[in-house]
Amino acid sequence: MKDFRNLERLIEKHFGSGIGTAVTAARGPGRVNLIGEHTDYNEGYVLPMAIDFSVVVAGRARGDRKIKLYSADYDEIAEADLAGGYGQGNPRWSLYVEGVARTLEEQLGVELPGFEAVVSGDVPQGAGLSSSAALEVAAGFFLNAVNGLGVPERDLALYGQMAENNYLGMRCGIMDQFASALCERGSALFLDCRSLKYEHVPVELDDCIFMILNTNKSRELVGSEYNDRRRACEEGVKLIGRAEPGVKALRDVTPEMFSRYEKELPEAIAGKCRHIVTENTRVLDAVKMLKAGDLAGFGRRMWESHDSLKNDYAVSCRELDALNGIARDFGGVLGERMTGAGFGGCGVALVEKAAAAGFEREIRKRYPELTGLTPEVYATGAAAGAEVTEL
Repeated sequence: MKDFRNLERLIEKHFGSGIGTAVTAARGPGRVNLIGEHTDYNEGYVLPMAIDFSVVVAGRARGDRKIKLYSADYDEIAEADLAGGYGQGNPRWSLYVEGVARTLEEQLGVELPGFEAVVSGDVPQGAGLSSSAALEVAAGFFLNAVNGLGVPERDLALYGQMAENNYLGMRCGIMDQFASALCERGSALFLDCRSLKYEHVPVELDDCIFMILNTNKSRELVGSEYNDRRRACEEGVKLIGRAEPGVKALRDVTPEMFSRYEKELPEAIAGKCRHIVTENTRVLDAVKMLKAGDLAGFGRRMWESHDSLKNDYAVSCRELDALNGIARDFGGVLGERMTGAGFGGCGVALVEKAAAAGFEREIRKRYPELTGLTPEVYATGAAAGAEVTEL
């Protein structure tokens, strides 16, 4: 757990001392997806891991139905009433917390008491590292603990996704919330997004490390082309499903099946479907390679994934491609790909430790020359999932 002493001081400053009332803190980590992009909402496979950046919600229950929140990062106050309407003109960051509270009420059939809490985090926002899911998971774990609800971690992840779908207007899949809630230190999470069965796959990198490369080109997914991609996938399922009744999602389309129907699909739809079908295969291959210690093979799948996201799914951008090009030119990089929904955000690279310092220098030198932006580089391992403590 991170040091929460400053959060305690902020709670006292903004909400009073609350003598005799326990303060509960919940941490939800961000995640980096190693491979399996845009497959989650197509009921496919993903392989994310939690990272050592997180969002914390710390506070206590109230005796009424009011929500009072303070963001340490934005220096903003937000207030709402669970007995009233949603939103009420509050800043967007607070709507995630309120949405999770209302989702818990709906799913559990209860009326929750209000609460007052401080929100703070260090997950880079707009970088594709799931700051929103980290906030939703932290809020869910906090409300679960402070109210003694006994909701399983898996369900808290699902309620976080529901909140983002239903209250924030983002039709995200389940990967981000599952990774934040359920990852274990030292392992990636191999998740079947249809059955929600998952497996912790040890990440044994030996002489390699993962490096996250932040383009510092932010993107806003709500109102972007994200939902358009999802609709294209759904249309592809309808078209293929006319001939293949067993196809309920692109997860059901094998590469061999897709090759039979590819030419019958409009190209704008065919490309999106092609990516999902081939990406699912890459995830399955990558898991086998990670278990076998075949890091070179794992890296090749990362290169292939980026090419597919760029050419077929069309969610890369000039900045992400610049990072990928620098990585391809540099010895000691086994693989690199964009991670997250795209249109900006981050890349993730598998790099030999001996080459890591030189690779970072190369990124910091060449990327600004190519884009005019200043990158951020983070070395990371597989971090622990969400946790709760009482202060």
